[in-house]
Amino acid sequence: MSADDTEKTPERPTQEISLRINGKTVTEEVEPRLKLSDFLRNYVDLKGVRVGCEHGICGACTVRVDGANIKSCMVYAVQTDGSEILTVEGLNENGSLHPIQEAFNEEHALQCGFCTSGFVMSTFDLLEDNPDPSKSEMKDHLGSNICRCTGYQNIYKAVDSAAEKMEGED
Repeated sequence: MSADDTEKTPERPTQEISLRINGKTVTEEVEPRLKLSDFLRNYVDLKGVRVGCEHGICGACTVRVDGANIKSCMVYAVQTDGSEILTVEGLNENGSLHPIQEAFNEEHALQCGFCTSGFVMSTFDLLEDNPDPSKSEMKDHLGSNICRCTGYQNIYKAVDSAAEKMEGED
């Protein structure tokens, strides 16, 4: 078989997307089947977006797209073209932790840390809509995230603490 007879791998189609991620515009050529979670981790180097189950169950990949939380492992990057995305890294302001991040740290609401960014983003979403949630409302809202280490009690304490901190900012 000559070199001319070898099969060539067909080029995969790409699409240019442009997004605002944590306040910065990012434009890239991506394959249409690239998951948003993989795009954020591998193209934009936002390692706070974790990939756990890849089925939208664990919540480790939770980010905000146009003001609504989504599981980024369940969405293709091309579907978010033109969108505004906020990740856990984008919550920091001028190098300081967001009150939610502070509360998770102070209340020891993490152990291995794998699920933490998803819980932080879900807490951000919860407190945006409900600045003083009951424990039942916390459980309901955070129920789309899974932690295998903490037992959740310190996570609920962190949500209470964050709500108090954020109330003081108003």
